[in-house]
Order: sequence, then structure tokens, then C-alpha cells
Amino acid sequence: MKRISILIFTFLIIISCSSEYRPRIIENIEIQEFKIDSTNIRAIQGTNSETIYYVGSKGDFGFTADGGKSWLIKHITYQDSIIPNFRSLAKNGDNLFALSIANPALLYKISKNKTALVYTENHKKAFYDALQFFDDGKHGIAVGDPTEECASIILTSDGGNSWRKISCANLPKFAEGEAFFAASNTNIKTMGSTVWVASGGTKARVLKSEDYGVTWDIFETPIIKGNGPQGIYSIDFTDEKNGIVIGGDYSKPEENKGNKAITKDGGKTWTLVANNQNPNYKSCVQYVPNTNGKEVFAVGKTGISFSNDSGNTWTEVSKESYYTIKFVDKDTAWLSGSQKIGKLILK
Repeated sequence: MKRISILIFTFLIIISCSSEYRPRIIENIEIQEFKIDSTNIRAIQGTNSETIYYVGSKGDFGFTADGGKSWLIKHITYQDSIIPNFRSLAKNGDNLFALSIANPALLYKISKNKTALVYTENHKKAFYDALQFFDDGKHGIAVGDPTEECASIILTSDGGNSWRKISCANLPKFAEGEAFFAASNTNIKTMGSTVWVASGGTKARVLKSEDYGVTWDIFETPIIKGNGPQGIYSIDFTDEKNGIVIGGDYSKPEENKGNKAITKDGGKTWTLVANNQNPNYKSCVQYVPNTNGKEVFAVGKTGISFSNDSGNTWTEVSKESYYTIKFVDKDTAWLSGSQKIGKLILK
């Protein structure tokens, strides 16, 4: 285990209205790093400061329940020869669901004593990017790149035991070259019965459904777009109205033009923030829970950045490369990257 302590400057905003949330004075951020052999980890589910589950690029599923002191790792193969490249993971009750990219698409239900394949899709264009469940525990959604003229979206309404793909007749048409990114399992956000999904490539748009994925709208954003690696990589909402997207150009990760935007109307309209300012390309953005949308973290291969004013200004807190971050409480988050898991602690 590797420990990285990062001293950062004191954050303090004077707020005239005492009822508003006052961003904390954070004097230290500590990152504990755990090496994981021979896998890229882009999807994690942390449940508390001691427990995290992950899936990786070598068909691996692993977890720790003692804060990283020991790890249990199992490997999943399909038909004895195909090793799934997992980039999506979701938890629903006591079960976890892991989804692979590429053809064939493979969605597994992982229980305490059993691993079952609950969905397969054979198509030369199949490429699934992200997976989430809704709060009710019955409904879930996974999204992938187009195999026709719309996004690939599969739904469940029985807790993940069975899945069905939505017809293009019921989805917005995608532009040629528009797709999703399987970078961090965070281009989906669910809240209540609402789901938002962010796209990239030739377009950078946000799809929205308010009825568990039955009907859809699609909205433009000002995020950079035009070719394959450009667009939105991650989306998060702090409530039904206020949200944030982040991304950029994966092929030019040091650029920071048109890669961050916020919404105050539920995703219908978006406004660029910190344009031409850091952070640059990031693959994941997450609000810190219970901070009224003020505190935000963004991670990517260019490092870790923090905002305490809803994304308007940012401070780099580490140059360590990570793909994704998941908070389990106000002070603790898990991270994942290339051959590593991290635990971030705010003090």
C-alpha cells in the first residue's frame, strides 16, 4: 500500500446567508494506494470506508471488506475462452452486476455464492459503456454505442434478473459518429425515476428520461465535440435541477477548452464553467455528498482536482492518475485506475 498526503490551501468562502452551506476548510487530502496486478479498473462500487468492489479488464471481480488489508479476487470467463473486459459495475441490494464491452456484450449478476449471465448481445458493433440502477431497486439501465441509428439502451424492471433492449423507434436518433465513453462508468446518473446519459464524438449531448427509460428527450451542450475522443465523459447531479458534466479531448488531455459545464434546469440547458482554465481533460466528476452541490471532485489521467463553488473554480490537489471516483460519505471516496485502487480521505 502506498500513501500519498497532499497539503492544499485552505478553502473558505464567506457566505452572507447563514442558512446556506459553507464549504469546509480542508487542510489535508490523503490518498492510500493499493496495487492490483495486471488490470485496468474503470468501474467501482464503494459501500463504506472499509468496503469496495471492482471489476477489471481481465475478467476480474474483486473486493475488500477491511479497508484494503486483504482482497478477494475471482476471474470470470465466457465459454472457457473469452475473457470479459469489464468497464461497468452496479450494486443492487446484495447483488452486483458487471457488464463487459465489445462483442459479445456480457452482463453478469454476481451473488454471494453464484455468478449468472443475465444478458448477452451478439453484434459486431456492440460496445456497452455504463450501467446503473435506480433507487427503487427494481429498475436498471445500461447504455452502449449505436448498433443502428440510436444509442444501445437495455432496461430491467425486475431487479436485474432479465433485460430488454429498447427499439430505436422509442429513442432519439444519434448523429453519425456520436457515441458514449466507457471511461469511468459515470456517463449515467439516476435519481428517483429520472436518468441522464451523456454522449460524445460528433455530438456532446445529454439524453434524459423521467420514467425509468421509457420515453426520452435529448439536449445540446456547449462541450467540445467533433471527432471520436471529444465530448462528455462524465455526468453528475446533486438534485433534480443542478448538475455538472466534464470531459474534453482524450487525445489532447492538457487542453481545457469547453470541457466543463453546469445546468440549473435539470439538463435542458448548459453553461460552460472555468473555460480555458484547469482542470483539463477528466474522465469522472462527482459531487461530494451532503455539501449542497458546492464541493466537487474530478479525476482523470491528468490528476485530481477539487472545486468548492459548484465547479466555477478549481484547484489541483494531486497529479496521480485515476479513472473514476466514488464517495461513500462526506469525507471518504474510493478511486480506481491502471492496476490500482485508491482511498481518498478529506481532513
